[in-house]
Amino acid sequence: MSGGDRAALITGCSTGIGRATALRLGGSGWRVYAGVRKQVDADALAAAGSQRLVPLILDITDPDSVATAVERLRSDSPGGLHALVNNAGVAYTGPLEFAPLDEFRNQIEVNLTAHLAMTQAMLPALRPVRGRIVNVTSIGGIVATPFYGPYNASKYGLEAISDCLRVELRPWGIETIIIEPGSIATEIWNSGLEQFDRTEQRMPAEAHSLYEDAIEALRRASRETGARGIPADHVAAVIEKALAARRPRARYRVGRDAHAMATLSRVLPARLYDRLVARTLRLP
Repeated sequence: MSGGDRAALITGCSTGIGRATALRLGGSGWRVYAGVRKQVDADALAAAGSQRLVPLILDITDPDSVATAVERLRSDSPGGLHALVNNAGVAYTGPLEFAPLDEFRNQIEVNLTAHLAMTQAMLPALRPVRGRIVNVTSIGGIVATPFYGPYNASKYGLEAISDCLRVELRPWGIETIIIEPGSIATEIWNSGLEQFDRTEQRMPAEAHSLYEDAIEALRRASRETGARGIPADHVAAVIEKALAARRPRARYRVGRDAHAMATLSRVLPARLYDRLVARTLRLP
């Protein structure tokens, strides 16, 4: 599958992986519908991209917004949708003991439920042209990290849904592909820290007395991970490769740390791996 008259819908294109993928595919000749939530981001993306890149105001958690996107695609691309890239996401972190349940529910809603809703909505456009679904999960979808529990839960769930869809949609030749990035230099690290600041303010005093050292370690680890991340375009290049491949792989892992984490978690005893993670994160 390559560019030409083919259409792709990508969610979460304001920044990071989504933006890089939209720009890359648009530059390769795809007709790209790039989902963003704010007009300012739509304007910035339109200025940076080719004429084949169409910013689309889209909130994947809003059924009316999703329905509007469906109608836009039906009108603009009667030939069908050749690729759906489910990329939008948020990150909630902190000790699970004190995780606000409304935030946990929102984490699952944005990173998991809404992606299924998008897939359901777009399948009628994908089926006639044997389109492809790309779900951007994370190495955090197969290896859990302490204090990233809400995020890990959402990404583990997206891995499971992707595995099911890959088999369920085989009769129509619709491929479901998983992208598992490791540390990527995107804005999610900063936004995640800002989100944690808000979460921390809601925690009782007991949470601070019990987890003060771990919370500081979490902040330090998030800053360091974001700083050493590889460029988002590396992931975009892998997504383009997966869409172009005649027989795409079920999973594409991106980044040395992603490969290392997956290997170590598989070969080491769980308790030993736990100690290694705690030491690496400098947890108390």
